[in-house]
Amino acid sequence: MNFNSKNPFLNSKRFSSNTEPRTEVHHAQIIDYNQEMTVSGTINKTAILFLILCGAAMVTWWMTFNGINPMLPTIGGAIVGFILVLVSSFKPQLSPYLAPGYALFEGLFIGGISAIFELKFPGIVINAVGATLVTFLVCLGLYKFRIVKVTEQFKSVVVAATLAIATYYLISWVVSMFTSWTPVHYGNSMMSIGISVFVIIIAALNLFLDFDLIEKGAREKMPKFMEWYGAMGLMITLVWLYIEFLRLLSKLSSKD
Repeated sequence: MNFNSKNPFLNSKRFSSNTEPRTEVHHAQIIDYNQEMTVSGTINKTAILFLILCGAAMVTWWMTFNGINPMLPTIGGAIVGFILVLVSSFKPQLSPYLAPGYALFEGLFIGGISAIFELKFPGIVINAVGATLVTFLVCLGLYKFRIVKVTEQFKSVVVAATLAIATYYLISWVVSMFTSWTPVHYGNSMMSIGISVFVIIIAALNLFLDFDLIEKGAREKMPKFMEWYGAMGLMITLVWLYIEFLRLLSKLSSKD
């Protein structure tokens, strides 16, 4: 049984369906190394997307702290970013163009949300960034040295938990829009904090699936554009992890 990553496009099926033979002869030309996906290439693409995201985040951050309402670019960035993710999931060959766009618009969203949290809880952003970075490095180290092995059972547990979280969030959002019911993950109760901790753990575990699928794509000599595809998927998980850290830290700060 083959399970996928949390990301809507960073999944085993997508990586397998785009696989090309290692040596393909077409008009007497052999596909060379420069046309194939590599781990180092994906890392470079991830770094580029990260810089774009940070640059865009500075825009809405600056707007907030200079008396300019950032809600339009913040909400617009979230919507456009989500649309680009959907398009890329169906058209991975467009990832070299869609991935930078995603980083740009998602950066606007991240910057605005971060500024709002920072105004309410001073110092929370640097702590969330630090927690996200440490989590990423720890997971990368555990994966690199094979301390954590991505088995089929591991994938099944992580994917099942991720789908459960997504379903719960969706149902909670829809129900709260039409009723007076308050979802249990709202507020700063121990139950709410416990849910946030659980979600962060699952988000972190998704990093292992992302690392594994990127490595698999490089091993199977996938097309070069899949580097952007893989980098975009990894960025989605990191953004999710960062947002969850912001939520957890805000709950803890509000209890003081």
